[in-house]
Amino acid sequence: MDGGWWLYLIECQGGSLYTGITTDLDARYAAHCAGKGARYTRMYPPVRLLAAQPYPNRSEASKAEHAMKQRTAAEKRSWAMERSASLAG
Repeated sequence: MDGGWWLYLIECQGGSLYTGITTDLDARYAAHCAGKGARYTRMYPPVRLLAAQPYPNRSEASKAEHAMKQRTAAEKRSWAMERSASLAG
């Protein structure tokens, strides 16, 4: 998935969550999985991509990322479940 900006949420080993933004979701997730992403995902490798949401520009994606990082883990997981449910049907 590329084009525009994406806010994404990754579940890492140990159950922790990582939030980031990118313009190329597939390539960025692959980089995290290959150990070439963020320092955090090198220490706690990704288990799965939980959810992603597109944004029209970097500014909006950055604001959404900041807001996401203020949420609790339970709130982040709820956000991810809402995204996956809307994709399913």
